[in-house]
Amino acid sequence: MAMVRFLANLVKVFPSLATRPFHLTGESYAGVYIPYITKAIFSTPNPPVKLARIAIGDGSMGSFTGTEEISTVNTLQTFPQIIGFDTEVFQYFQEQSHLCGYDLNLTYPKKNGHFPSLVNVFKTTTHFDAILSLNQARKISFDLNLRATLTNQLPKRHVMLSERELALREDKRTQWKRDISGRPNGTLDPFYGCFLWEEMTDYAANFTFPWTQGAFDPYDIPDALNPEVPTDPSVFLNDERVRTALHAPDKRWGASFPFPFGNSTDITPAGNPFGDRSVEPSAFMSELASNATERGVGIVIYEGNSDSLVARFGAEVVIQNTTFGGIQGFTRRPSTPFKDDNGNTVGIIHQERNVTYALFENAGHFVPRSVPEVAFIFLRDFILGNSTSGLVNGSNVVGGEDPALMGAYLPADTAAIFYGSGSTVASTVAPSETIAAWRSFIATAGTGVPQISAAPTGPTGSNSAEALENAGKWISGLATLASIMFTMII
Repeated sequence: MAMVRFLANLVKVFPSLATRPFHLTGESYAGVYIPYITKAIFSTPNPPVKLARIAIGDGSMGSFTGTEEISTVNTLQTFPQIIGFDTEVFQYFQEQSHLCGYDLNLTYPKKNGHFPSLVNVFKTTTHFDAILSLNQARKISFDLNLRATLTNQLPKRHVMLSERELALREDKRTQWKRDISGRPNGTLDPFYGCFLWEEMTDYAANFTFPWTQGAFDPYDIPDALNPEVPTDPSVFLNDERVRTALHAPDKRWGASFPFPFGNSTDITPAGNPFGDRSVEPSAFMSELASNATERGVGIVIYEGNSDSLVARFGAEVVIQNTTFGGIQGFTRRPSTPFKDDNGNTVGIIHQERNVTYALFENAGHFVPRSVPEVAFIFLRDFILGNSTSGLVNGSNVVGGEDPALMGAYLPADTAAIFYGSGSTVASTVAPSETIAAWRSFIATAGTGVPQISAAPTGPTGSNSAEALENAGKWISGLATLASIMFTMII
């Protein structure tokens, strides 16, 4: 494999790397790359490096459906701000999730064998023109900068509406709810099909303040800035001093390049919109985990709680569908407080049988960027180090278990949503009464298939007038697995 050859060449330049522990880490689509690279290293008779641990953050380990679409309801449970705390809208998405087979039941320990295969989302709608348009957007959005441009375009469309159209926004929102309430129960939306993430983000961009005048950041829900704060690293990486220090070739660095998977970026028969025809890593994770255990290589999986695109539920499904240490999935639900150096709880940590899982509070898709100090602690203690916090030891768990962290989601309903242009100008937080009412509702709404009532209810957030804004209903094409953060820590 090319990566193994690269490592062999790297060791020729830095001979000491041949004997030092090698840590392979990455985020996003590295959830595909890292398992394949690890598999190649394991299959090499005399690998050039001594692999010690792999770490995958917010990674695309499952199918496209299992990575991007399956977590929509979990995201709404975590951030009801996206739908303005509207209980009827939540029930609608809950029903659609059930119809798509996304409402998998995570049990600890795992019961009843493996989960069934998920639907190919591209086969759930007859609106192929919209899907093709969506696919084009996904292909373009493999570049983060272009993704930001596409993200910003959707909410801007309402700016050109006439005054009369502006006056009809509330009516259109009400009509949207009447449409879903009038549809027979058990009916999948013919336009979106099982593209629930796209429908959720479209709803926010058209109905929920501040996304109606900002932009929905799929990687960090509280960020509604439009445009976002620039994060382009090209200035640093194209500095000649940096190139020299890294022994990098004298070529201009770019965030991405076209056709990373050969000559095609068409949707594959299996439903990969990037043209990647390789089998998703979740299909061989049990084999990989077994080989990792045999070789003493640890597996670390971590998630940011504010990531909507590659959210925690998808990662937890992969874990519970994987056999490691002779047992399928974790035997106990992750609920040990992950604490920083000052003793503050900053997330959840859990370890069983050579697999570590962490959930970071107040972090998006790019955990080190969102919470750098906490990310450093995690790197120090759980990737490079061997902290036992969260380790299941017989009937005990090191660090204990917090019942408040045992839910299927980590609530962020009190989180502020920030908006502005290029920098934060203001933020919005839901009233305490709204949050209390939502929590009362959601406590009993987690099970069963909901029935959508006909009576519409308005938004109850702190900016309800703006939440009524609407610019129609279309697939936005915001989704992307573009972010590849591939790091080798030595």
